[in-house]
Amino acid sequence: MLSDRSRRKEGGGLRSWLPLALLAVLVAAIGWFALRGPGEAAPAAPAAGSAQTPQGPQFFGQVGGEPDPAPAAAERARRRQQLVENVQLTDHTYCSYREGSQYPMGSRPMAQNPDQAYPNRPVTEMTPMRTGERSSNPNILLQTSQSRVYMAAGESVAFSIRAVTPDGAVLPLVVTRAVAAGIMTAGARPTTQVALAFADDGAGADPVPGDGAFAAVLTPAQTGLAGFHGTIRTEVRYTAGGQKGVQVFDVIYSPSMPAVWAGQPREIVEDGSLAFVLRADVRKPGRYVITGRVDDARGRPFALATFNEVLGPGPNEVKLTVFGKLMHDGSPALPLTLRDVDGYLLRENVDPDRELMPRLEGPVLKSRTASLNGISDAEWTSEERERYLTEFAKDRKLARGELEKFDPGQPLPPSACR
Repeated sequence: MLSDRSRRKEGGGLRSWLPLALLAVLVAAIGWFALRGPGEAAPAAPAAGSAQTPQGPQFFGQVGGEPDPAPAAAERARRRQQLVENVQLTDHTYCSYREGSQYPMGSRPMAQNPDQAYPNRPVTEMTPMRTGERSSNPNILLQTSQSRVYMAAGESVAFSIRAVTPDGAVLPLVVTRAVAAGIMTAGARPTTQVALAFADDGAGADPVPGDGAFAAVLTPAQTGLAGFHGTIRTEVRYTAGGQKGVQVFDVIYSPSMPAVWAGQPREIVEDGSLAFVLRADVRKPGRYVITGRVDDARGRPFALATFNEVLGPGPNEVKLTVFGKLMHDGSPALPLTLRDVDGYLLRENVDPDRELMPRLEGPVLKSRTASLNGISDAEWTSEERERYLTEFAKDRKLARGELEKFDPGQPLPPSACR
């Protein structure tokens, strides 16, 4: 037990610390009021049970105000642009197919096939002189021509070459060697080589003597290449401007005729279209592709007529048709003339892929049809065409519906259909 003296000593110590503690509390209060500044209210004491407000620096605060409308507007504009582009794409697909298929494949405007308008014109080129397999001289140009690329049995082909400077001046040229031979597959026996005589004497294939153009003619049927079927390559070596050069000509030759023309051509108006009817005697049955060019009365190339069907052996009729609506739309000067007919037997999965019929060069038949009476202006139709049009129309309708639903009341993009 503590003695009375000890208890008095302990109590006296506590009483001596109280004035100091009260003084410290008073100083702290005065300092807090000084830091708070005049006129600033003291914070209210939190209600019992309420969450304490976090103290210290705040890095994330509450988001205030309305959301920014710019991102939403930009996303809407992007989505609408996608829908508009889809409408335009499906509309273009539908309209272009409908317009492109309003005539059958066998009767097309010549404007769509300008490279086939004159199949019997020579193929001409002007290229830098070849001095080696991978080298050339741009200061010497070689003008070349060949009368045809495909040759039926008994036909001939003419070649010509001339050397000129870039400004057109003719250079002296000497042909040192010209040889034709069939191109064979690897390992096959080489064919006969046929020498050709190029000359600038105004005879044979050379129309003008002394003009610097040298020409030669190849007739495979009269040479050791008479039975060769495939590509015949003629290699011409020459000297021009003091340099040696080489030029290559290729033709595709058919040594036999799978069919020949027989009888007089005639015309008919059938199913609202004008057709030129030719007769052919077929020696080898199979699929034949036969093409004719049709000019109007002014000589303007108007249509390309194509026959693509299987023919049996013996006599057959070949119809080259000018579709009725094409005649209405193209407004040709009547009557029409069929010219420059060529054809071949298609050989699938082999090389070469064709055997040529004899070509009919120049005018073949002039039509007597001088008006559009009996000629239909209806679009061509078939099961395949209707099926495609139905599917393309569904796609277009769906795309237009999606755009109308997304942006009702706004006009749709204009259609590409005429």
